[in-house]
Amino acid sequence: MKAKRILLLHISEVSGHKKATLAVENALKAFSPDCEIMNINAFNYTTPIIEKIVDSLYMSILKRAPAIWDYLYDNPKVVKSLQKFKTLVHNHNTPKLKRLYDEFKPDVVVCTQAYPCGMISDLKRSYNLNLPIVAVLTDYIAHSFWIYDNVDYYICPDEVVKRTLIQKGISEERIEPLGIPIDPKFSKPHDIKNIFNKLGLEEEKPTVLIMGGGHGLGPIKTLVRSFAHSTNLLQLIVVAGNNKKLLKWLQKRKGRLIHKTLIYGFTDNIEELMSISDLIITKPGGITTAEALAMQLPMLIVEPLPGQEEYNTQHLLAIKAGIRIRDLKKVAGVVDALIVNKTVLKNLSIAAKNAAHPKAAEEIAKLIINI
Repeated sequence: MKAKRILLLHISEVSGHKKATLAVENALKAFSPDCEIMNINAFNYTTPIIEKIVDSLYMSILKRAPAIWDYLYDNPKVVKSLQKFKTLVHNHNTPKLKRLYDEFKPDVVVCTQAYPCGMISDLKRSYNLNLPIVAVLTDYIAHSFWIYDNVDYYICPDEVVKRTLIQKGISEERIEPLGIPIDPKFSKPHDIKNIFNKLGLEEEKPTVLIMGGGHGLGPIKTLVRSFAHSTNLLQLIVVAGNNKKLLKWLQKRKGRLIHKTLIYGFTDNIEELMSISDLIITKPGGITTAEALAMQLPMLIVEPLPGQEEYNTQHLLAIKAGIRIRDLKKVAGVVDALIVNKTVLKNLSIAAKNAAHPKAAEEIAKLIINI
């Protein structure tokens, strides 16, 4: 059988969308070593200057005016009003995408974000291409910008999102609730003792992981300060992502913290950090959520962004794998109580295990190869 050519499309270099394509890419290589894979930042490929502007605007809105994003996210009025603009952008990008298609000749296109999904869908329609498109959702919500009638498969996180897709007009046979694709290393056994020794932490002490995604967003400074009043002997691991200002702030204050604290910038050993942690305090990005569930790691959710993270929060609360804390002053107290009452932590961990899809990337790879 001829080896498949697979085009993976994401947006943004620091994003869950890219991590999802990398997880699928690795799974494809393991399942079918002969397949040819091209993994592209579609936004940068088609309009690199606009990508920088949009990325900057997006981050600015999230940091300074999240209510605007809340209004824009999955708003039918916004979707309808942007239709002409979307068509204009897609028409502008079509020649570049057609050249890419002609040069690489993909057998399947896989999109982990709605923007490239829309572009490739329009390309397929414009040129009447026999081109299977697989849409892979990376949050626990199916927003309206994902909906196209010529997408062949929708891979969604669970049955709840599957029902939402059906309500939005997608036929059931086009939907596969396989989960969010994450790197296989999150589902492999870890040598916990060795990791504790390597990081210089004590295995018998409770360990709390604090994160804010790849961009280091959220109230991380406030969270770190709050543990100055913790009554338990804790160990903290704080990940600043690519937030250089936050990293510098953390490094300056490390010597004054009463608990032993490890500080990271952008790091690729999150699975090790999760494996030795008793719980994680974070904003619930889709990939972070899927990774934590796979690691059976209880989540404390703080200040989720409007839109996708709010939906992810509701998902975690519904499956009882997370606790939402609205008052940041109470975070340390909640952590202290959880450490004392290990039954609650255990129940959160069991719920996470029951809801996890640690093999999602492998299942998605099999589906792609067999199309």
